[in-house]
Amino acid sequence: MKKLLLIRHAKATHDTDYPDFERPLKHSGLQDAVMIAKRLKENGIVPQLMITSPALRAQSTANIIAEHLSLSQPQMNMTIYDASQAALLTLVTALPDDYEFIGLAGHNPGFSELLAYLTNDFREMPTCAAALISFDVDTWQEITHSSGKIVYYTAP
Repeated sequence: MKKLLLIRHAKATHDTDYPDFERPLKHSGLQDAVMIAKRLKENGIVPQLMITSPALRAQSTANIIAEHLSLSQPQMNMTIYDASQAALLTLVTALPDDYEFIGLAGHNPGFSELLAYLTNDFREMPTCAAALISFDVDTWQEITHSSGKIVYYTAP
């Protein structure tokens, strides 16, 4: 069985002084990330590995989650930044099979579209939402359309 945790980055500033890639989290976004991290911990939802978009807002969210869940530093993967559902699916099916549970931190619309594609459950992923998907497969390569089921979902 494989488990995938999708976490959309927390609320970031829309201040035009920052390029999109460097937008920092707002104070409310920092608070939301801590709240979601605590909920995940309380529910025993602790991935073995976190992978994040290198955009500052996603990286900051992933770092807060990792810190609260006592995980190692999240790995950065440029593919996640501004990724389509198809690009994200390619990333997921190439994940290393020695991990049963991986978390991804990234962006919309790709994360909402991937969640719908993998589960046939059409839920929006507002900022800092987290969705845990379970797959009855032995390898990440076996993951395909409607092969997953949402087993946990939370949003601020």
